[in-house]
Amino acid sequence: MNEEEGTRTHDIPTAELLTEFMKNGWAPSPLDGVAPSAVVPFCATRRAALSQQYIGVRLVLPAGSAKVRSNDTDYRFRAHSAFSYFTGITGSDALPDSVLVLEPNDAGHEALLFVHPRSPRDTDEFYKNSKHGEFWVGRRMTVEETQTKYGISVRHIETLGDFLADEKEALVIRGEDRAVDKKVEKRKKKEEDFASVVSAMRLVKDEFEIAEMQKAIDATNRGFADMVRVLPAATSGPRGERIIEAAFFGRARLEGNDIGYDTIAASGSHACVLHWIRNDGDVLPGDLILIDAGVEVESLYTADITRTLPINGKFSPEQRKIYTLVYEAQKAGFAAVKPGASFRDFHNAAQKVLAEGLAEMGVLPISAEESLKPEAGLHRRWTVHGTGHMLGIDVHDCSHARKEQYAEGILEAGMILTVEPGIYIHPDDELFPAEYRGIGVRIEDDVLVTETGCRVLSQALPSHPDEVEVWMSNLQRS
Repeated sequence: MNEEEGTRTHDIPTAELLTEFMKNGWAPSPLDGVAPSAVVPFCATRRAALSQQYIGVRLVLPAGSAKVRSNDTDYRFRAHSAFSYFTGITGSDALPDSVLVLEPNDAGHEALLFVHPRSPRDTDEFYKNSKHGEFWVGRRMTVEETQTKYGISVRHIETLGDFLADEKEALVIRGEDRAVDKKVEKRKKKEEDFASVVSAMRLVKDEFEIAEMQKAIDATNRGFADMVRVLPAATSGPRGERIIEAAFFGRARLEGNDIGYDTIAASGSHACVLHWIRNDGDVLPGDLILIDAGVEVESLYTADITRTLPINGKFSPEQRKIYTLVYEAQKAGFAAVKPGASFRDFHNAAQKVLAEGLAEMGVLPISAEESLKPEAGLHRRWTVHGTGHMLGIDVHDCSHARKEQYAEGILEAGMILTVEPGIYIHPDDELFPAEYRGIGVRIEDDVLVTETGCRVLSQALPSHPDEVEVWMSNLQRS
């Protein structure tokens, strides 16, 4: 883009005669059937809860700006999670540079949404502006349509600068919109606390969020079935991991907004690389493939599920031994997820099973009991990551919450988290017999804390090794 927003150096000049011609001959084209979104009452409750913590203070939550991929091409836009959480505006309705302002008043706060609405036909923006023009990026909702659908007072983004110019005390989610950052005085400590409060509010999910999470998980389950079906194609040539990745991406775009994070399709010893997203390896019969993937639905809630599958449909004895150990560790983790438990309890329960299993295999130089002591942790050579994290509108949700609320906090009904133990034996690890080297196994499920314990939301996707083999066989016959 050059200095005039929405124009590019290679654009063809427009004659004045064409400019005038383009203003005429357009029929009215309002959106039919615009109705309040199902999320409206939930967002109103969320904003009211936030308002009560900041009486008299203006709160500014930007959606964020488009991020450049290369030169004048941008990544697909995804609004900042806090903006989406408090407005409900997600998917294709979310526009770059939008801003939610909670303006203090006698009743608490008034919600004001500043957006770049649909381009009117009496200007040349709708056909000349490649950033906002309808001919370039598609139709946007008008101010009135946005207000109807999301139940928030809507204003044109062009008025935001004057609105913020009064220098009223304000807090902003900083770093998402440079223009907004310049308009609001920086209050570093207070803004850090504000970001923490906004993040921590998502720890306990409401009814709408739980339903959206289940939707994302169910779509992800279907995506895993898609990946199993393309295993024969993946094994037939080079870089088969990308065939797996592509199959899941198709499901994510069909049923959701996008993938929730880059898919890990890690075949063979690539499974020992925890964040393997190159996905350029071969998929070979006899190996395992570790797949970590999640569909992000239109509301931006994402699943996060991992399965480790035998590429030829059958676990070898060595693969099954490691897999079963991880499976039992996950079961122990599930049993420790309940209201009143520490967030670390399920991690510790799973680690105990893993340490004992590794000790039985003779690879630990000390006992499992000694290894589990904080000052030792030798078993973690093969299981270096934590056993889970909060999950929701971000794959690693609530990451700005204070330590005492999250990592050192107490589980409550309504929280959603992952339980994901793993064992990774690198191909050059001489502490294990050769037949185990290069085996990496992780099993990850998404879990809702209930009043009495937990419910595994992703339980429809098989994880027991026998059930995995039957499931894969049935899919590849269908």
